[in-house]
Amino acid sequence: MEQRRIVHIDMDAFYASVEQRDDPSLRGRPLAVGRGEARGVVAAASYETRRFGVRSAMPSVTAKRLCPELVFVPGRFDVYRAVSAQIHDIFSRYTPLIQPLSLDEAYLDLTDHLGAYGSATLVADRIRADIHAETGLTASAGVSYNRFLAKLASDYRKPDGLFVITPAMGPDFVAALPVDAFHGIGPATARKMRALGIETGADLRTHDIETLTRHFGKAAAFYYGISRGIDHRPVVVNRERKSLGTEQTYLQDLTAEPDAHMALTQIAAKLWGSLQRRQLQARTVTLKVKYADFRQITRARTLPAPVPSEEVLLQTGQSLMMPLFPFVPGVRLLGLTLSGFHAPTPTSSDQMELLFRDALDPS
Repeated sequence: MEQRRIVHIDMDAFYASVEQRDDPSLRGRPLAVGRGEARGVVAAASYETRRFGVRSAMPSVTAKRLCPELVFVPGRFDVYRAVSAQIHDIFSRYTPLIQPLSLDEAYLDLTDHLGAYGSATLVADRIRADIHAETGLTASAGVSYNRFLAKLASDYRKPDGLFVITPAMGPDFVAALPVDAFHGIGPATARKMRALGIETGADLRTHDIETLTRHFGKAAAFYYGISRGIDHRPVVVNRERKSLGTEQTYLQDLTAEPDAHMALTQIAAKLWGSLQRRQLQARTVTLKVKYADFRQITRARTLPAPVPSEEVLLQTGQSLMMPLFPFVPGVRLLGLTLSGFHAPTPTSSDQMELLFRDALDPS
């Protein structure tokens, strides 16, 4: 079998770097993208900030305690999406086989697309140079013979680095790594592995597939392979989107029905805009509620046809929320998610409105 040539490109502190690029006064300063209020969360942190232990998804109050000089700026996701589109245009010059993972990272399969360069490493370096020249941002790249190792390699020399894991290096490179560093093994699974005496890739390799299956179920085959530097997953172009959601955390708990309905109206408007921009249709609406005591619940409804309008989206969300009143304790977060996507149908908007109204009010 021909050895694949996979590149993982990962932008360096993407959101924060865009903000520092666009505002020179922020360069060199500890910066977080997000809200600095009591209930804010860090969406991204600059490298100057990370030295203090601040990480994305950390509560803003914790981040501020770790780094008192931290500067918060609000996220500008339209700008990040526009820059991401620039970066993906650069990718497409070199290969059509691109699997985006998020706005700031992607896998590229260069196996049959080396062109005049003749080397995936040279192509990866050329891509990094193009990104810097055209966006003013830096990216790190990992090059290897499979996706798992390419992603590990891109983390190895961050920021603004490039690292190659060859087929000869792969098994030994994995053997020395702690399982916490494995992409695809989360904190809970890593704890379970450590309880079994599995601390490193070498430890994981000592367990046969039957033993791993008893402890980790269907994921056992993946763990068995990556412990040996093996990963047969292809780069998947145009991955099917499973869901699309919007949520909001509030500085003051929502308790009154009018306030909750107004909040949900704003969330529905934002989500509907996202759905329209992506030209998607969805049938399942899910409401997410997180209470002040951090208890979280979801309620979902699948409707007989794709959601035809923002009004129907809001009505569905409200119908899911009404049985939850009164909010005791108050609610700190509300969210709506759409799923059950499929291709557009010729059903008229009026017909879909009628179907929805029947589903929401059978009487």
